[in-house]
Amino acid sequence: MPRILFTCSYNGTPWRGWQSQAGGTTVQDVLESAFCAILRAPLRISASGRTDAGVHAVAQCFHADIPESCRMSPENWRAALNAHLPGSIRIMKAELVDADFHARFSARGKVYEYLICTAPVLSPFLEGRAWHRPMGVNADLLAKSLAVYEGEHDFRRFAARRGNEPDNPPADFYLRTIYSTAVTVEQGGELLRLRFHGNGFMYRMVRLLVGTAHQVANGKMSADELRSMLADPMGPKTRHCAPADGLYLTTVIY
Repeated sequence: MPRILFTCSYNGTPWRGWQSQAGGTTVQDVLESAFCAILRAPLRISASGRTDAGVHAVAQCFHADIPESCRMSPENWRAALNAHLPGSIRIMKAELVDADFHARFSARGKVYEYLICTAPVLSPFLEGRAWHRPMGVNADLLAKSLAVYEGEHDFRRFAARRGNEPDNPPADFYLRTIYSTAVTVEQGGELLRLRFHGNGFMYRMVRLLVGTAHQVANGKMSADELRSMLADPMGPKTRHCAPADGLYLTTVIY
């Protein structure tokens, strides 16, 4: 069966995340329903990873094995799927890949961005799409805080429990490498765009990284305390989780 890699964008606000669940109100459920409407048969898709409820994607990737009986080109698949999808989910690209390609296991890294709005009044066009912090955020301190995360670290104190973790995880289970971070100031200083490029991210990891760095930027935690959380991964997990609204999966790197 031909394997096609799809790149999709979605506004995560209406959806209960990516992963299929009872009720059919996730991005995966809606996409699989669109495939079923076209093929008149169920079809499972495999994504690069999950996103939580309310989290957005500029370029989430998933693959699907198309039955030989359906001879549509990847370009026609893009058009056909978009005709069956709501406006909050769009297929942006479709391309043939090798049979051994896997949207998750072939990925070498990901880029996430997080938006913080510091305007006194949140624009209705940013509702559900940015974390509103009208009291302001020190962008320089925030950038320095994010830089602490760069490199390979045991990030277990910055990972929420999903419930399927092994009882005795291997030594490298929580090891991740963050290659780079950045903070860009936009819209006259009222919008901060945080960027994380890493080889992989755990459950709610980016939101926990943002929330904890925000504590440092606002003077409620020192940079040394942040460093100690990485140096001593066996301590208590951080309690500071930024909301889902501002998080975007922007790139999956293959």
